[in-house]
Amino acid sequence: MPQHRHSKTPPKEAKLFRNNCSQAVRIPVEFDLPGEKVLISREGDRLVIEPVRKPGLSALLAQWAQEPPLGPEEDIPKIDDMPVKSEKLF
Repeated sequence: MPQHRHSKTPPKEAKLFRNNCSQAVRIPVEFDLPGEKVLISREGDRLVIEPVRKPGLSALLAQWAQEPPLGPEEDIPKIDDMPVKSEKLF
């Protein structure tokens, strides 16, 4: 059952280890996070790890509104719309 953002669970000890030059933590299964990326921040001596959420539809539409439009119509190749040939199916 996924935990809600503000629900409180008892702390559990986790293992720290080195992965090349980075320190890593093995997260127990009951603290699984969705996705493949997280945001990490520091609050005093605490580290806060939260999942990176996919942007919603409104964020996607806002991003598209900022992108430059397609080039002039002459940059888009003309495609002949050929009539469909009738075929005998039975």
